[in-house]
Amino acid sequence: MSIRVRFAPSPTGPLHMGGVRTALYNYLFARNRGGVFILRIEDTDQNRFVQGAEEYIMEALDWCGIRVDEGVREGGPSGPYRQSERKEIYRQYAQQLIDNGRAYYAFDTGGEIEKRRREAGGIFAYDQNTRMEMRNSLSLSEEEVKKMLVSGVPYVIRFKMPADEEIIMQDIIRGEVRVNSNTLDDKVLYKSDGMPTYHLAHVVDDHLMEISHVIRGEEWLPSLPLHYMLYKAFGWSGSMPRFAHLPLILKPTGSGKLSKRDGDKMGFPVFPIDWKNSETGEVYPGYREAGYFPEAFVNILALLGWNDQTDREIYSMDELIKVFSLERVGKAGSRFDPDKARWFNHQYLIKKSDREISKEWVKILEAKSHGSFRLPDSGTLEKIVGLVKERVDFVPGLWDQAWFFFEAPQVYDEKTVRKRWKEETPGILKEIMEEIRGIKAEKEDPEVYEKVIKDMTGKHQWSLGGVMNALRLCLVGKPMGPGVFDIMAVLGKKETISRIEAAINTIKTEPRI
Repeated sequence: MSIRVRFAPSPTGPLHMGGVRTALYNYLFARNRGGVFILRIEDTDQNRFVQGAEEYIMEALDWCGIRVDEGVREGGPSGPYRQSERKEIYRQYAQQLIDNGRAYYAFDTGGEIEKRRREAGGIFAYDQNTRMEMRNSLSLSEEEVKKMLVSGVPYVIRFKMPADEEIIMQDIIRGEVRVNSNTLDDKVLYKSDGMPTYHLAHVVDDHLMEISHVIRGEEWLPSLPLHYMLYKAFGWSGSMPRFAHLPLILKPTGSGKLSKRDGDKMGFPVFPIDWKNSETGEVYPGYREAGYFPEAFVNILALLGWNDQTDREIYSMDELIKVFSLERVGKAGSRFDPDKARWFNHQYLIKKSDREISKEWVKILEAKSHGSFRLPDSGTLEKIVGLVKERVDFVPGLWDQAWFFFEAPQVYDEKTVRKRWKEETPGILKEIMEEIRGIKAEKEDPEVYEKVIKDMTGKHQWSLGGVMNALRLCLVGKPMGPGVFDIMAVLGKKETISRIEAAINTIKTEPRI
């Protein structure tokens, strides 16, 4: 069986991380089975079309490393891949359903349907029980219908759901699903604006594009009976794709589907990349701009609903492709944990080489400095990264752990001064400065400074801890940062001495009573 799957988003706004997960699962399944991954743009709802959303979808997939085989941009044998360019195809198949008695014209206005809804107490279904009471080609004479069509009276085409038929469906994730047709209404397949609804368009497209598996969110599970009946009505039951409906991504606390509001409230993105609302100017934050690596984001999404029945958590894309299967996707919703998401990014950050990270960080530093500090050479920057990357989750966060390598402290932590800066401290530091001035090693490294300090503390019987605390205060201004000897080696002899002198001249001790 040739494996062909499709991701079919609507360009009605930014792509939610749940949508990206759907794309990812389709992609992983296709690659695992040696199949084809198709991107199809479902833009039949022109009233909700948002400018730039289609481009956003493709950019988001590109950032995630989800490579499209056939699509709007890539082309392919089953195009066009934008539904608004396939209108004539849908019209042809809608007419086929009318001709074989499986669909009908409905001329009811929105006002007429709303009136019936009010009369029914707010609950009204256009179905086998009510269709003959409405204005449609089933209740009207053939002559009346022809006259209305010729005169251009607006209409929609509805599916004629058969009565009392047990619809038995199979879902890869949820198993057998049974629904009686009496519980279903006559859905609109073709709208008065000449565009199909999702139901007609996706069934026709999936058939013509020879889609083998439909992998989509569970919000489409209630539509599955209609889609089964459409395949049957067209005579395509034998080539019907297999279905898999993915569980929801749940909000971190409480119940319900993860939403933008949850992200805004708790301070995390729900979109893959930034999206700017063209109407309001509001920017919806994305994972890319928040500092996440695409590999980490993909890893996070992959485990929101799927696991390989082990305790393993870190997977590259290639590793996911190798082990992914729909049979290991769960039925229950998967709760998103923003703290765990940051943990994932941290794991990928520390796995990357210091050189990789420094190349990304230098771009941020160049934008940040504006000439206020001098950037070190690439080798020194790599050393700094190596010293502090274990302490951060994101590349931009390196600055908070390493700023003192670029700027000398201007103030000194008062609490640390009171606790660590003794009357004898300036004298001790002056002696240490003289020893540091005498260092003649061609290449300064932490061991050189460590030997000097430890030799002096042993010789003079100074408290090593006291000396180290005082040195850290001179170099950093507060009790933070990697090892003191590592800091000294990166700063170099000249800058180390300069900072010690500045601290001695700035910090004033109060007399001890």
